[in-house]
Amino acid sequence: MAGTDSLQADKALLETALAQQDRIALDALLGKRRSADVAELLEAFVDEDDEATALALLDALPLDRGGNVFSYLCDENQQRLAAGMADQPLVMLLEEMGSDERADFFNLVGEDRREALLRRMARLEREEVLHLASYEEGTAGALMTADYVAIPVGLSVSQALMRVRQTAPDAETVYQVYILDDGGRLTGTLSLRQLIVARPGAAVAELMIRDVIHTRVDAEQEDVAKLVARYDLLAVPVVDDADRLVGIVTHDDALDVMEAEATEDIHKGMSIGQLETGVSRVPLVKLYRKRIVWLVLLVFGNLFSGAGIAFFEDTIAAQVALVFFLPLLIGSGGNAGAQAATLTVRGMATGDVGVRDWGKLMGRELLVAGALGLTMALAVAPIGVMRGGDAVALVVAISMITIVLFGSLLGMCLPFLLDRLGWDPATASAPLVTTVIDACGVVIYFGIASQLLGLG
Repeated sequence: MAGTDSLQADKALLETALAQQDRIALDALLGKRRSADVAELLEAFVDEDDEATALALLDALPLDRGGNVFSYLCDENQQRLAAGMADQPLVMLLEEMGSDERADFFNLVGEDRREALLRRMARLEREEVLHLASYEEGTAGALMTADYVAIPVGLSVSQALMRVRQTAPDAETVYQVYILDDGGRLTGTLSLRQLIVARPGAAVAELMIRDVIHTRVDAEQEDVAKLVARYDLLAVPVVDDADRLVGIVTHDDALDVMEAEATEDIHKGMSIGQLETGVSRVPLVKLYRKRIVWLVLLVFGNLFSGAGIAFFEDTIAAQVALVFFLPLLIGSGGNAGAQAATLTVRGMATGDVGVRDWGKLMGRELLVAGALGLTMALAVAPIGVMRGGDAVALVVAISMITIVLFGSLLGMCLPFLLDRLGWDPATASAPLVTTVIDACGVVIYFGIASQLLGLG
């Protein structure tokens, strides 16, 4: 969609066309739009509590496209629209969705509605939904789809192509064909391109790739997404404990997982609890609860900074110019620490670094942080001379180097420590790191000042 103004204009045109039941206008407005853009229009109506118009718009779409559009809606809006639909029309819409999306929807609705919908579904589809919905959230089983192309190992190329033509219409992707033995176990794979260019009489068993990159049904979905990204896969097959193929995870679903994980890490990085929906849809009370816990904890953490200042009241009274540099020094240490923590957390998330790399990273961080601290000390020293003379400038310069070094090393080490404790490294957030460095920076700064200026 072009933007907010364009969205509002399109909404007004659609409301008019729906009110007048102008089929030609509706086809002109919706026909050239992609399903994701039509879903955005639907969500705009739902967000304004106009479910009636959203349902009318959904009903105006062809059934197959309506299912595709419905799958793009967020969970909350799917539930709200489903609440206004009768069971049979909803089942018909769900049958046009992918098997994984259908299973996800069934996990959203209440038990009574779920049973009513299942009774209206065909037996095979009902069994498929129950099977996919049974897997634990956050695993490959909950993420996978059962709409894939698989063929027996004993076929020739021409027979395999015939089988692909028969199953392709219902498959989510046809670019990779999976080969199974008589027990349904994954034995190989072929790309559609390999099948097309191969000699028709050639045996599939002679052409297939036997070393298939795959994942287990109980694997963490984040690990599955990393597998797809690492090997540039269009889809990764999912097998059970007996190596039977039970589904595939496609690259678009893996991308959704990576986006969700990145969003979660960003939220944790700023001490915000996990949000189940977008920030614009989160109830205000829930948004307050997600933010307040860490903020209150960090308030008490900042009390240590105040205690440090109180402890050095005599030093501050003897050399008031020192106060001028306090925000600058602890802010610099906090920034350096937050940078180091961010680099480490991201490196751990992408698999670039692990606990085994701690020693190597420590050495690198010592060198880099030392250079950063020295550069910042040289930049601030002239201001120290102007504000308090050579002695104050020396205190500020040494404190800058020490605080930046301390902050950087703390920011680098904290994610590893949290990981060893079984906590998410992303919890080594900028607010947490800066709060710790603030308290320690006060002690470091005034401790150095007391010793060098003889004020202790």
